[in-house]
Amino acid sequence: MPKKTYKINGMTCDSCAKMIELDLEDHGHICKCSYAKETLEIETEHKIEELMKLIKRAGYTLIHDK
Repeated sequence: MPKKTYKINGMTCDSCAKMIELDLEDHGHICKCSYAKETLEIETEHKIEELMKLIKRAGYTLIHDK
């Protein structure tokens, strides 16, 4: 699976990053989220729109270059 890194806006602490990781892992994604770097590193074949919906549902914003 391709590994990609995205910026995440809206995290306020390490617990936010952990919550994002757990939520995405529940949906079958392999990922690492960093509050300090404000990033999400994820291995996925899903489309970016699907990831954006999952992140938004958790209360955060996934930023990507188009």
